[in-house]
Amino acid sequence: MRISGLATGMDTESIINDLMKAEKIPLDKMEQDKTKIEWQRDKFREINTLRQKIDDMAFDMQLSKTYNTKIVNSSQENVVTATGSPKSPEGAYKIEVTQLATSAINVSGKLDIKPDANLLDALGKTGPISFRLTTFDENGDPIKGEDELYEITEEDTLNDLMKRINDDDNNIRMFYDDNTKQLIMETTRTGKFNTTGYRNGKEIEFDATFQDLFNMSHGNEKGGTDAKFKYNDAYEVTTKENKYTLNGINFEFKDINEGSPATITLTNDINATMDNIKEFVEKYNELIDVMNKTQREEKYRDFPPLTEEQKKELEEREIELWEEKAKSGILRGDSIITSALTNLRQNWYQSVDTGGEYNVISQIGITTTKDYLDGGKIEINEEKLKEALQKDPDSVYKLFAGSGDKKGIMDHLDDSLETMKTKINERAGRSSDTLSNYTLGKRIKDIDSRMNDFQNRLQQIETRYWRQFTAMEKAISTMNNQSAMLMNNFFQ
Repeated sequence: MRISGLATGMDTESIINDLMKAEKIPLDKMEQDKTKIEWQRDKFREINTLRQKIDDMAFDMQLSKTYNTKIVNSSQENVVTATGSPKSPEGAYKIEVTQLATSAINVSGKLDIKPDANLLDALGKTGPISFRLTTFDENGDPIKGEDELYEITEEDTLNDLMKRINDDDNNIRMFYDDNTKQLIMETTRTGKFNTTGYRNGKEIEFDATFQDLFNMSHGNEKGGTDAKFKYNDAYEVTTKENKYTLNGINFEFKDINEGSPATITLTNDINATMDNIKEFVEKYNELIDVMNKTQREEKYRDFPPLTEEQKKELEEREIELWEEKAKSGILRGDSIITSALTNLRQNWYQSVDTGGEYNVISQIGITTTKDYLDGGKIEINEEKLKEALQKDPDSVYKLFAGSGDKKGIMDHLDDSLETMKTKINERAGRSSDTLSNYTLGKRIKDIDSRMNDFQNRLQQIETRYWRQFTAMEKAISTMNNQSAMLMNNFFQ
Protein backbone atom coordinates (compact mmCIF):
# COMPACT_ATOMS: atom_id res chain seq x y z
CA MET A 1 0.00 0.00 0.00
CA ARG A 2 1.35 3.42 -1.00
CA ILE A 3 0.64 6.48 1.21
CA SER A 4 1.42 9.77 -0.53
CA GLY A 5 1.92 12.76 1.78
CA LEU A 6 -1.16 12.33 3.97
CA ALA A 7 0.80 13.06 7.16
CA THR A 8 3.64 15.23 5.86
CA GLY A 9 1.84 17.05 3.07
CA MET A 10 4.75 16.27 0.75
CA ASP A 11 4.25 15.41 -2.96
CA THR A 12 5.75 11.99 -2.47
CA GLU A 13 5.05 10.82 -6.03
CA SER A 14 6.94 13.79 -7.56
CA ILE A 15 9.83 13.26 -5.18
CA ILE A 16 10.10 9.59 -6.07
CA ASN A 17 9.77 10.35 -9.81
CA ASP A 18 12.67 12.79 -9.52
CA LEU A 19 14.71 10.21 -7.60
CA MET A 20 13.93 7.60 -10.27
CA LYS A 21 15.08 9.95 -13.03
CA ALA A 22 18.50 9.92 -11.48
CA GLU A 23 18.36 6.15 -11.07
CA LYS A 24 17.35 5.77 -14.75
CA ILE A 25 20.38 7.60 -16.16
CA PRO A 26 22.29 4.34 -16.84
CA LEU A 27 19.16 2.91 -18.52
CA ASP A 28 18.86 5.99 -20.74
CA LYS A 29 22.50 5.57 -21.72
CA MET A 30 21.88 1.95 -22.68
CA GLU A 31 18.84 2.99 -24.75
CA GLN A 32 20.98 5.57 -26.55
CA ASP A 33 23.72 3.02 -27.18
CA LYS A 34 21.17 0.60 -28.62
CA THR A 35 19.68 3.27 -30.89
CA LYS A 36 23.13 4.21 -32.16
CA ILE A 37 23.95 0.59 -32.97
CA GLU A 38 20.62 0.20 -34.78
CA TRP A 39 21.41 3.32 -36.83
CA GLN A 40 24.80 1.84 -37.75
CA ARG A 41 23.17 -1.44 -38.72
CA ASP A 42 20.52 0.29 -40.85
CA LYS A 43 23.16 2.43 -42.60
CA PHE A 44 25.22 -0.65 -43.41
CA ARG A 45 22.13 -2.35 -44.84
CA GLU A 46 21.28 0.73 -46.90
CA ILE A 47 24.78 0.61 -48.38
CA ASN A 48 24.48 -3.13 -48.95
CA THR A 49 21.19 -2.71 -50.82
CA LEU A 50 22.80 -0.16 -53.12
CA ARG A 51 25.85 -2.44 -53.48
CA GLN A 52 23.55 -5.26 -54.64
CA LYS A 53 22.11 -3.04 -57.38
CA ILE A 54 25.65 -2.31 -58.59
CA ASP A 55 26.47 -6.01 -58.48
CA ASP A 56 23.41 -6.83 -60.61
CA MET A 57 24.32 -4.12 -63.11
CA ALA A 58 27.93 -5.35 -63.19
CA PHE A 59 26.60 -8.71 -64.36
CA ASP A 60 24.79 -7.02 -67.26
CA MET A 61 28.00 -5.14 -68.06
CA GLN A 62 29.63 -8.49 -68.75
CA LEU A 63 27.10 -9.42 -71.45
CA SER A 64 28.01 -8.82 -75.08
CA LYS A 65 24.54 -7.47 -75.83
CA THR A 66 25.33 -4.47 -73.64
CA TYR A 67 27.99 -3.40 -76.13
CA ASN A 68 26.55 -4.74 -79.38
CA THR A 69 23.00 -3.46 -79.52
CA LYS A 70 21.82 -3.29 -83.11
CA ILE A 71 19.60 -0.80 -84.91
CA VAL A 72 17.51 -2.70 -87.48
CA ASN A 73 15.46 -1.16 -90.29
CA SER A 74 13.25 -2.84 -92.87
CA SER A 75 12.25 -1.26 -96.18
CA GLN A 76 9.01 -3.30 -96.07
CA GLU A 77 7.96 -3.68 -92.43
CA ASN A 78 4.57 -5.03 -93.53
CA VAL A 79 6.43 -7.97 -95.12
CA VAL A 80 9.46 -8.71 -92.95
CA THR A 81 11.01 -7.32 -89.78
CA ALA A 82 14.18 -8.35 -87.97
CA THR A 83 16.07 -8.07 -84.71
CA GLY A 84 19.82 -8.24 -84.35
CA SER A 85 21.80 -10.23 -81.83
CA PRO A 86 25.19 -9.11 -80.45
CA LYS A 87 26.91 -11.40 -82.96
CA SER A 88 24.95 -10.32 -86.02
CA PRO A 89 27.18 -8.32 -88.40
CA GLU A 90 26.40 -4.88 -89.69
CA GLY A 91 25.22 -4.66 -93.28
CA ALA A 92 22.27 -4.73 -95.69
CA TYR A 93 20.36 -7.93 -96.48
CA LYS A 94 17.75 -8.67 -99.14
CA ILE A 95 14.79 -10.83 -98.18
CA GLU A 96 12.14 -12.04 -100.65
CA VAL A 97 9.22 -13.86 -98.99
CA THR A 98 7.43 -16.11 -101.50
CA GLN A 99 5.19 -18.08 -99.12
CA LEU A 100 4.01 -17.77 -95.51
CA ALA A 101 3.74 -20.66 -93.09
CA THR A 102 0.13 -21.52 -92.25
CA SER A 103 -1.63 -23.88 -89.91
CA ALA A 104 -3.96 -26.55 -91.25
CA ILE A 105 -7.72 -26.22 -90.78
CA ASN A 106 -10.64 -28.50 -91.61
CA VAL A 107 -14.38 -27.79 -91.24
CA SER A 108 -17.12 -30.37 -91.05
CA GLY A 109 -20.46 -30.37 -92.77
CA LYS A 110 -23.65 -29.51 -90.87
CA LEU A 111 -24.16 -31.39 -87.59
CA ASP A 112 -27.14 -31.40 -85.28
CA ILE A 113 -25.30 -31.68 -81.98
CA LYS A 114 -25.63 -29.87 -78.68
CA PRO A 115 -22.14 -29.67 -77.10
CA ASP A 116 -23.33 -30.54 -73.59
CA ALA A 117 -25.76 -33.31 -74.64
CA ASN A 118 -25.03 -37.03 -74.90
CA LEU A 119 -22.88 -37.32 -78.01
CA LEU A 120 -23.72 -40.87 -79.06
CA ASP A 121 -27.46 -40.18 -78.80
CA ALA A 122 -27.02 -37.04 -80.93
CA LEU A 123 -25.13 -39.05 -83.54
CA GLY A 124 -27.65 -41.87 -83.44
CA LYS A 125 -24.98 -44.36 -82.44
CA THR A 126 -24.39 -46.88 -79.70
CA GLY A 127 -21.03 -47.15 -78.11
CA PRO A 128 -18.40 -47.17 -77.18
CA ILE A 129 -16.91 -46.00 -80.49
CA SER A 130 -13.20 -45.51 -81.17
CA PHE A 131 -11.53 -43.48 -83.89
CA ARG A 132 -8.04 -42.40 -84.93
CA LEU A 133 -6.94 -38.77 -85.13
CA THR A 134 -3.33 -37.65 -85.51
CA THR A 135 -0.81 -35.15 -86.82
CA PHE A 136 2.83 -35.74 -87.75
CA ASP A 137 6.26 -35.28 -86.18
CA GLU A 138 9.40 -33.64 -87.60
CA ASN A 139 10.21 -36.79 -89.56
CA GLY A 140 6.80 -36.95 -91.20
CA ASP A 141 5.68 -39.93 -89.10
CA PRO A 142 2.25 -40.06 -87.38
CA ILE A 143 2.38 -38.93 -83.76
CA LYS A 144 -0.36 -41.40 -82.84
CA GLY A 145 0.17 -45.07 -83.64
CA GLU A 146 -2.45 -47.25 -85.30
CA ASP A 147 -3.63 -48.54 -81.92
CA GLU A 148 -3.71 -45.14 -80.18
CA LEU A 149 -7.40 -44.34 -80.46
CA TYR A 150 -9.82 -41.80 -79.01
CA GLU A 151 -12.94 -43.37 -77.51
CA ILE A 152 -16.48 -42.03 -77.19
CA THR A 153 -18.29 -43.65 -74.27
CA GLU A 154 -21.98 -43.68 -73.36
CA GLU A 155 -21.43 -40.83 -70.86
CA ASP A 156 -19.50 -38.48 -73.17
CA THR A 157 -20.69 -35.15 -74.52
CA LEU A 158 -19.08 -33.32 -77.44
CA ASN A 159 -17.50 -30.97 -74.88
CA ASP A 160 -15.91 -33.96 -73.12
CA LEU A 161 -14.47 -35.27 -76.38
CA MET A 162 -13.15 -31.87 -77.50
CA LYS A 163 -11.46 -31.30 -74.13
CA ARG A 164 -9.79 -34.70 -74.31
CA ILE A 165 -8.46 -33.96 -77.80
CA ASN A 166 -7.41 -30.39 -76.98
CA ASP A 167 -5.58 -31.47 -73.83
CA ASP A 168 -3.72 -34.22 -75.66
CA ASP A 169 -0.22 -33.64 -77.03
CA ASN A 170 -1.36 -33.99 -80.63
CA ASN A 171 -1.06 -30.43 -82.04
CA ILE A 172 -4.82 -30.28 -82.66
CA ARG A 173 -7.37 -27.72 -81.48
CA MET A 174 -11.06 -28.60 -81.92
CA PHE A 175 -14.15 -26.47 -81.29
CA TYR A 176 -17.80 -26.38 -82.30
CA ASP A 177 -19.60 -23.36 -83.76
CA ASP A 178 -23.13 -23.57 -82.39
CA ASN A 179 -24.32 -20.92 -84.85
CA THR A 180 -23.37 -22.77 -88.04
CA LYS A 181 -23.56 -26.24 -86.48
CA GLN A 182 -20.08 -27.12 -87.71
CA LEU A 183 -17.04 -28.70 -86.11
CA ILE A 184 -13.70 -26.97 -86.70
CA MET A 185 -10.30 -28.64 -86.36
CA GLU A 186 -6.99 -26.85 -86.82
CA THR A 187 -3.34 -27.46 -86.02
CA THR A 188 -1.80 -25.48 -83.20
CA ARG A 189 1.38 -24.98 -85.23
CA THR A 190 2.25 -23.79 -88.70
CA GLY A 191 4.09 -25.76 -91.35
CA LYS A 192 3.96 -28.85 -93.50
CA PHE A 193 4.83 -31.99 -91.51
CA ASN A 194 3.19 -34.79 -93.52
CA THR A 195 6.11 -34.70 -95.94
CA THR A 196 6.04 -38.41 -96.82
CA GLY A 197 2.57 -38.24 -98.36
CA TYR A 198 1.17 -40.53 -95.65
CA ARG A 199 -2.37 -41.64 -96.44
CA ASN A 200 -4.12 -38.54 -97.79
CA GLY A 201 -1.08 -36.32 -97.46
CA LYS A 202 -2.97 -33.99 -95.12
CA GLU A 203 -1.76 -32.45 -91.88
CA ILE A 204 -4.71 -33.71 -89.81
CA GLU A 205 -5.19 -37.40 -90.45
CA PHE A 206 -8.36 -39.22 -89.32
CA ASP A 207 -9.94 -42.54 -90.11
CA ALA A 208 -13.24 -43.45 -91.79
CA THR A 209 -15.01 -43.72 -88.43
CA PHE A 210 -14.26 -40.12 -87.55
CA GLN A 211 -15.16 -39.00 -91.07
CA ASP A 212 -18.53 -40.74 -90.82
CA LEU A 213 -19.31 -39.51 -87.29
CA PHE A 214 -18.58 -35.84 -87.89
CA ASN A 215 -19.23 -35.39 -91.61
CA MET A 216 -15.66 -34.29 -92.27
CA SER A 217 -13.56 -34.86 -95.42
CA HIS A 218 -9.80 -34.70 -95.93
CA GLY A 219 -10.46 -32.80 -99.13
CA ASN A 220 -11.73 -29.79 -97.14
CA GLU A 221 -8.42 -29.24 -95.35
CA LYS A 222 -6.76 -25.89 -96.05
CA GLY A 223 -3.29 -24.66 -95.12
CA GLY A 224 -0.52 -26.57 -93.46
CA THR A 225 2.22 -24.91 -95.51
CA ASP A 226 5.85 -23.95 -94.87
CA ALA A 227 7.24 -20.44 -95.20
CA LYS A 228 9.64 -19.87 -98.10
CA PHE A 229 12.04 -16.99 -98.62
CA LYS A 230 15.14 -16.08 -100.61
CA TYR A 231 18.15 -14.47 -98.95
CA ASN A 232 20.29 -12.02 -100.94
CA ASP A 233 18.85 -13.20 -104.25
CA ALA A 234 20.58 -16.57 -103.95
CA TYR A 235 19.98 -18.63 -100.81
CA GLU A 236 16.50 -20.23 -100.69
CA VAL A 237 15.15 -21.34 -97.33
CA THR A 238 12.06 -23.28 -96.25
CA THR A 239 10.91 -23.05 -92.61
CA LYS A 240 7.87 -24.30 -90.76
CA GLU A 241 7.37 -21.00 -88.92
CA ASN A 242 7.05 -17.42 -90.04
CA LYS A 243 10.42 -16.65 -88.51
CA TYR A 244 13.98 -17.71 -89.11
CA THR A 245 17.41 -16.96 -87.66
CA LEU A 246 20.23 -16.54 -90.12
CA ASN A 247 23.74 -15.26 -89.40
CA GLY A 248 22.61 -14.06 -85.98
CA ILE A 249 19.68 -12.08 -87.43
CA ASN A 250 16.15 -13.01 -86.37
CA PHE A 251 13.74 -12.51 -89.30
CA GLU A 252 9.96 -12.47 -88.88
CA PHE A 253 7.67 -12.80 -91.90
CA LYS A 254 4.29 -11.08 -92.10
CA ASP A 255 3.37 -11.16 -95.79
CA ILE A 256 4.79 -12.05 -99.20
CA ASN A 257 6.75 -9.60 -101.31
CA GLU A 258 5.14 -7.95 -104.25
CA GLY A 259 7.54 -6.68 -106.86
CA SER A 260 10.91 -6.34 -105.13
CA PRO A 261 12.67 -7.89 -102.10
CA ALA A 262 12.73 -6.12 -98.75
CA THR A 263 16.04 -4.67 -97.55
CA ILE A 264 17.05 -5.20 -93.92
CA THR A 265 19.87 -2.98 -92.62
CA LEU A 266 21.78 -3.52 -89.36
CA THR A 267 24.03 -0.96 -87.69
CA ASN A 268 25.65 -0.92 -84.27
CA ASP A 269 23.76 1.30 -81.81
CA ILE A 270 26.68 3.13 -80.20
CA ASN A 271 24.36 5.50 -78.35
CA ALA A 272 22.62 2.58 -76.63
CA THR A 273 25.99 1.18 -75.52
CA MET A 274 27.05 4.57 -74.20
CA ASP A 275 23.76 4.88 -72.32
CA ASN A 276 24.35 1.46 -70.71
CA ILE A 277 27.84 2.46 -69.57
CA LYS A 278 26.70 5.88 -68.35
CA GLU A 279 23.81 4.34 -66.42
CA PHE A 280 26.19 1.95 -64.69
CA VAL A 281 28.67 4.71 -63.85
CA GLU A 282 25.87 6.90 -62.49
CA LYS A 283 24.66 4.17 -60.15
CA TYR A 284 28.23 3.27 -59.18
CA ASN A 285 28.95 6.90 -58.31
CA GLU A 286 25.83 6.94 -56.16
CA LEU A 287 27.25 4.08 -54.10
CA ILE A 288 30.64 5.77 -53.81
CA ASP A 289 28.97 9.05 -52.83
CA VAL A 290 26.96 7.40 -50.05
CA MET A 291 29.98 5.52 -48.72
CA ASN A 292 32.33 8.49 -48.99
CA LYS A 293 29.83 10.73 -47.20
CA THR A 294 29.92 8.44 -44.16
CA GLN A 295 33.67 9.10 -43.88
CA ARG A 296 33.45 12.87 -44.33
CA GLU A 297 30.50 13.60 -42.08
CA GLU A 298 31.26 15.51 -38.92
CA LYS A 299 30.67 13.59 -35.71
CA TYR A 300 28.68 15.59 -33.12
CA ARG A 301 29.50 14.02 -29.78
CA ASP A 302 27.23 16.47 -27.94
CA PHE A 303 24.21 15.10 -29.80
CA PRO A 304 23.56 11.57 -28.55
CA PRO A 305 20.41 9.74 -29.69
CA LEU A 306 17.22 10.96 -27.99
CA THR A 307 15.42 8.67 -25.58
CA GLU A 308 11.69 8.14 -25.91
CA GLU A 309 11.12 10.36 -22.86
CA GLN A 310 13.20 13.15 -24.37
CA LYS A 311 11.27 12.95 -27.65
CA LYS A 312 8.02 13.61 -25.80
CA GLU A 313 9.33 17.02 -24.76
CA LEU A 314 10.30 18.11 -28.31
CA GLU A 315 8.50 19.15 -31.47
CA GLU A 316 8.73 16.87 -34.52
CA ARG A 317 11.00 19.31 -36.37
CA GLU A 318 13.27 19.62 -33.32
CA ILE A 319 13.58 15.82 -33.18
CA GLU A 320 14.41 15.71 -36.90
CA LEU A 321 17.16 18.33 -36.60
CA TRP A 322 18.61 16.68 -33.49
CA GLU A 323 18.72 13.22 -35.03
CA GLU A 324 20.30 14.61 -38.18
CA LYS A 325 23.30 15.62 -36.09
CA ALA A 326 23.12 12.50 -33.91
CA LYS A 327 23.33 10.23 -36.98
CA SER A 328 26.13 12.22 -38.58
CA GLY A 329 29.44 10.36 -38.65
CA ILE A 330 28.14 7.10 -37.13
CA LEU A 331 30.28 5.07 -39.60
CA ARG A 332 33.20 7.47 -39.78
CA GLY A 333 36.51 5.63 -39.75
CA ASP A 334 34.83 2.22 -40.13
CA SER A 335 37.30 -0.25 -41.63
CA ILE A 336 34.70 -1.98 -43.84
CA ILE A 337 33.82 1.25 -45.61
CA THR A 338 37.36 2.60 -45.90
CA SER A 339 38.80 -0.65 -47.25
CA ALA A 340 35.88 -1.06 -49.68
CA LEU A 341 36.41 2.45 -51.06
CA THR A 342 40.10 1.70 -51.59
CA ASN A 343 39.47 -1.65 -53.28
CA LEU A 344 36.74 -0.31 -55.54
CA ARG A 345 38.95 2.56 -56.67
CA GLN A 346 41.88 0.24 -57.47
CA ASN A 347 39.73 -1.92 -59.77
CA TRP A 348 39.59 0.84 -62.37
CA TYR A 349 43.37 0.85 -62.75
CA GLN A 350 43.58 -2.85 -63.68
CA SER A 351 45.16 -3.74 -67.02
CA VAL A 352 43.21 -6.20 -69.18
CA ASP A 353 44.75 -8.15 -72.08
CA THR A 354 41.98 -7.71 -74.65
CA GLY A 355 44.11 -8.54 -77.67
CA GLY A 356 42.76 -5.36 -79.22
CA GLU A 357 43.20 -1.61 -79.25
CA TYR A 358 42.51 -0.93 -75.56
CA ASN A 359 43.98 -2.51 -72.41
CA VAL A 360 43.21 0.04 -69.67
CA ILE A 361 39.95 1.82 -69.02
CA SER A 362 41.45 5.30 -69.25
CA GLN A 363 42.15 4.70 -72.95
CA ILE A 364 38.41 4.77 -73.66
CA GLY A 365 37.76 7.96 -71.68
CA ILE A 366 36.75 6.47 -68.30
CA THR A 367 38.77 7.57 -65.27
CA THR A 368 38.41 8.28 -61.56
CA THR A 369 38.00 11.97 -60.75
CA LYS A 370 41.09 14.01 -59.96
CA ASP A 371 39.66 15.22 -56.66
CA TYR A 372 40.62 12.59 -54.06
CA LEU A 373 37.84 13.90 -51.81
CA ASP A 374 35.33 12.32 -54.22
CA GLY A 375 36.30 8.91 -52.90
CA GLY A 376 37.01 7.37 -56.31
CA LYS A 377 33.95 8.43 -58.31
CA ILE A 378 34.07 7.79 -62.08
CA GLU A 379 33.86 10.34 -64.86
CA ILE A 380 33.41 9.77 -68.60
CA ASN A 381 34.87 11.59 -71.57
CA GLU A 382 31.95 10.91 -73.90
CA GLU A 383 33.74 11.86 -77.10
CA LYS A 384 36.63 9.54 -76.32
CA LEU A 385 34.27 6.71 -75.36
CA LYS A 386 32.23 7.13 -78.54
CA GLU A 387 35.39 7.07 -80.62
CA ALA A 388 36.53 3.84 -78.93
CA LEU A 389 33.16 2.17 -79.55
CA GLN A 390 33.33 3.10 -83.21
CA LYS A 391 36.94 1.98 -83.63
CA ASP A 392 37.05 -1.29 -81.68
CA PRO A 393 33.80 -2.20 -79.86
CA ASP A 394 35.01 -5.76 -79.19
CA SER A 395 38.05 -4.46 -77.33
CA VAL A 396 35.80 -2.21 -75.21
CA TYR A 397 33.60 -5.18 -74.42
CA LYS A 398 36.55 -7.36 -73.38
CA LEU A 399 37.97 -4.51 -71.30
CA PHE A 400 34.82 -4.57 -69.19
CA ALA A 401 33.90 -8.26 -69.36
CA GLY A 402 37.22 -10.04 -69.89
CA SER A 403 37.77 -12.93 -72.24
CA GLY A 404 38.13 -16.62 -71.45
CA ASP A 405 40.15 -16.94 -68.24
CA LYS A 406 41.24 -13.29 -68.39
CA LYS A 407 39.40 -11.11 -65.94
CA GLY A 408 37.85 -7.83 -67.04
CA ILE A 409 37.19 -4.71 -64.97
CA MET A 410 33.74 -5.99 -63.99
CA ASP A 411 35.24 -9.27 -62.73
CA HIS A 412 37.58 -7.39 -60.41
CA LEU A 413 34.75 -5.10 -59.35
CA ASP A 414 32.53 -8.08 -58.62
CA ASP A 415 35.23 -9.59 -56.37
CA SER A 416 35.43 -6.35 -54.36
CA LEU A 417 31.64 -6.09 -54.10
CA GLU A 418 31.41 -9.70 -52.92
CA THR A 419 34.06 -9.12 -50.24
CA MET A 420 32.20 -6.00 -49.15
CA LYS A 421 28.92 -7.93 -48.99
CA THR A 422 30.43 -10.66 -46.81
CA LYS A 423 31.87 -8.17 -44.32
CA ILE A 424 28.67 -6.13 -44.10
CA ASN A 425 26.56 -9.24 -43.59
CA GLU A 426 28.87 -10.36 -40.80
CA ARG A 427 28.66 -6.94 -39.17
CA ALA A 428 25.07 -5.82 -39.84
CA GLY A 429 23.29 -8.94 -41.09
CA ARG A 430 20.27 -9.04 -43.37
CA SER A 431 16.66 -8.20 -42.59
CA SER A 432 15.86 -11.91 -42.28
CA ASP A 433 18.68 -12.60 -39.79
CA THR A 434 18.13 -13.00 -36.06
CA LEU A 435 20.14 -10.82 -33.67
CA SER A 436 22.46 -13.72 -32.87
CA ASN A 437 23.60 -14.04 -36.50
CA TYR A 438 25.63 -10.83 -36.82
CA THR A 439 27.99 -8.73 -34.71
CA LEU A 440 25.84 -5.64 -34.19
CA GLY A 441 22.84 -7.87 -33.51
CA LYS A 442 24.68 -9.61 -30.70
CA ARG A 443 25.48 -6.22 -29.17
CA ILE A 444 21.82 -5.19 -29.43
CA LYS A 445 20.78 -8.47 -27.84
CA ASP A 446 23.27 -7.93 -25.00
CA ILE A 447 21.99 -4.39 -24.40
CA ASP A 448 18.39 -5.67 -24.43
CA SER A 449 19.31 -8.20 -21.76
CA ARG A 450 21.07 -5.60 -19.61
CA MET A 451 18.20 -3.15 -20.03
CA ASN A 452 15.72 -5.81 -18.97
CA ASP A 453 17.77 -6.62 -15.86
CA PHE A 454 18.17 -2.93 -15.06
CA GLN A 455 14.43 -2.29 -15.44
CA ASN A 456 13.77 -5.05 -12.92
CA ARG A 457 16.26 -3.41 -10.61
CA LEU A 458 14.56 -0.01 -11.06
CA GLN A 459 11.23 -1.54 -10.12
CA GLN A 460 12.80 -2.86 -6.93
CA ILE A 461 14.34 0.54 -6.19
CA GLU A 462 11.06 2.34 -6.80
CA THR A 463 9.25 -0.17 -4.58
CA ARG A 464 11.87 0.45 -1.87
CA TYR A 465 11.44 4.23 -2.13
CA TRP A 466 7.68 3.91 -1.78
CA ARG A 467 8.11 1.54 1.17
CA GLN A 468 10.44 3.97 2.89
CA PHE A 469 8.26 7.01 2.29
CA THR A 470 5.16 5.05 3.35
CA ALA A 471 6.93 4.01 6.56
CA MET A 472 7.88 7.65 7.17
CA GLU A 473 4.28 8.77 6.59
CA LYS A 474 3.01 6.13 9.00
CA ALA A 475 5.59 7.08 11.62
CA ILE A 476 4.80 10.78 11.35
CA SER A 477 1.09 10.02 11.38
CA THR A 478 1.57 8.02 14.62
CA MET A 479 3.60 10.83 16.14
CA ASN A 480 0.94 13.35 15.16
CA ASN A 481 -1.75 11.22 16.77
CA GLN A 482 0.29 10.85 19.96
CA SER A 483 0.99 14.58 20.02
CA ALA A 484 -2.69 15.34 19.64
CA MET A 485 -3.55 12.98 22.50
CA LEU A 486 -0.97 14.63 24.76
CA MET A 487 -2.28 18.06 23.95
CA ASN A 488 -5.82 16.96 24.65
CA ASN A 489 -4.81 15.49 28.03
CA PHE A 490 -2.73 18.55 28.90
CA PHE A 491 -5.60 20.99 28.46
CA GLN A 492 -8.24 18.88 30.25
